[in-house]
Amino acid sequence: KRVVVSTYQSTSGAGKEGMDELWDQTKAVYNPVNEVEPKKFTKQIAFNVIPHIDVFMEDGSTKEEWKMVAETKKILDPAVKITATCVRVPVFVGHSEALNIEFEEFLDEDEARDILREAPGIMVIDKREDGGYVTPIECVGDYATFISRIRTDSTVENGLNLWCVSDNLRKGAALNAVQIAEVLGQKVLKKG
Repeated sequence: KRVVVSTYQSTSGAGKEGMDELWDQTKAVYNPVNEVEPKKFTKQIAFNVIPHIDVFMEDGSTKEEWKMVAETKKILDPAVKITATCVRVPVFVGHSEALNIEFEEFLDEDEARDILREAPGIMVIDKREDGGYVTPIECVGDYATFISRIRTDSTVENGLNLWCVSDNLRKGAALNAVQIAEVLGQKVLKKG
């Protein structure tokens, strides 16, 4: 029915130049001999987040956000309501997403965990304790998408929240969001 996604995309998503800029700026913070001006990014990326990936569109969204919406609608259903915010973060490799999915019908969080555990290419690491989730650095070099923090969204009738990470050099952010929504959405449709 509706997907709200916020992506936290590493500097490697902007290529080697993006990673180099993060490295150079980080060194400059600790050894401020020379100031390093942003080149690849619009603002300093070291110790910062930038809510802007790619060019701005007429409606205020960025091209990266537009692509996420377009890809999701193309793969899932043109009627799905989706909104995206894409943020560049000071991480070398590994994209993250906070997903909020509202379904037409109820999907229990335990059932969602079971569905996702069965899906190819997905690893569910969802312990409700400190450190019981996966972060970008832990997924580097792996082809799987790791999903954590699966929980009911009590602000809507049939909503779930979840956190996912993957090595963006192996699998992109947009594909992750689409695949997760698709896996869970198909199961809900089969129930109805």
